[in-house]
Amino acid sequence: MNRIGTFFKDVKQSRVLLLMALPATLWFLFFSYLPMAGMVIAFKQYRYSRDGFWASIVESKWVGLQNFKFLFSTNDAYIITRNTLLYNIVFIIAGLVLSVGLAIVLSEITNKKLAKLYQTGMFMPYFLSWVIVGYFVFSFLSVDKGMLNHILPWFGVDPIRWYNDKTYWPLIIVLVYLWKSVGYSSVVYLAAIMGIDKSLYEAAMIDGASKWQQIRNITFPMLKPLMTILTLLAIGRIFYADFGLFLQVPRDSGTLYPVTNVIDTYVYRGLKSTGEIGMSTAAGLYQSVIGFTLVMTSNYVVRKFDKDNALF
Repeated sequence: MNRIGTFFKDVKQSRVLLLMALPATLWFLFFSYLPMAGMVIAFKQYRYSRDGFWASIVESKWVGLQNFKFLFSTNDAYIITRNTLLYNIVFIIAGLVLSVGLAIVLSEITNKKLAKLYQTGMFMPYFLSWVIVGYFVFSFLSVDKGMLNHILPWFGVDPIRWYNDKTYWPLIIVLVYLWKSVGYSSVVYLAAIMGIDKSLYEAAMIDGASKWQQIRNITFPMLKPLMTILTLLAIGRIFYADFGLFLQVPRDSGTLYPVTNVIDTYVYRGLKSTGEIGMSTAAGLYQSVIGFTLVMTSNYVVRKFDKDNALF
């Protein structure tokens, strides 16, 4: 009884904080936890029923692991898994380095108005949809009217049919992603840098530390916990690809599928052509299980080296 009384006393004392957390709790409940019941579709041959969604699930035939077998029995299974994994590894590493570097550079700009201008300019691409970004890229890479194909002849290079040549697209995909996302990511690190006690830098300057020594011995250690947490969260989605990036930017060109087809776009095309919702759900469950496993493994490794920087 004492424990129950203590529990209700703690709830009463924290009621304001609990009310503040209520909207986020309800959001996760309705949009993250309740939909987990739909995972059963991954093991069924889903067919629509006139009696509604739940009736469709109940009446659909059990097929066990057939949806997973169908997903990974094609020749594209290795390609889409490889592309999804390698692109995300590059995104995580390059995004971390550039975001932290950009945040440090912005923090060192003494003219605050100029710093705000730079920050706003680098932040803006994040709000553009991938459809718009796809048209921006097309304005550069169009065969007959693209800016690059008008510039290349000046250097004695013949115009390139960009959307029919897969050679350049791994680099193009990475550059477009970083252009759109790094500005937003750097804001998080910039906020963390602004929160570092200025007296630490003043003490370092008194001791004769150079700017690089201040960054290496003060800024980096203070950012390390945030860098670790954000990296662990990114690893959890390493088997998820940015659907808009890989569909809109290459303009769904079949010639580029070997280097632009990822699990998400593969499932979308399969769902559009075959209507197999079971296979789509199986792919989502596969991505979630792998992501959960990677987060737990990465967190375990981090705890072994630095317990304070682990997620849990």
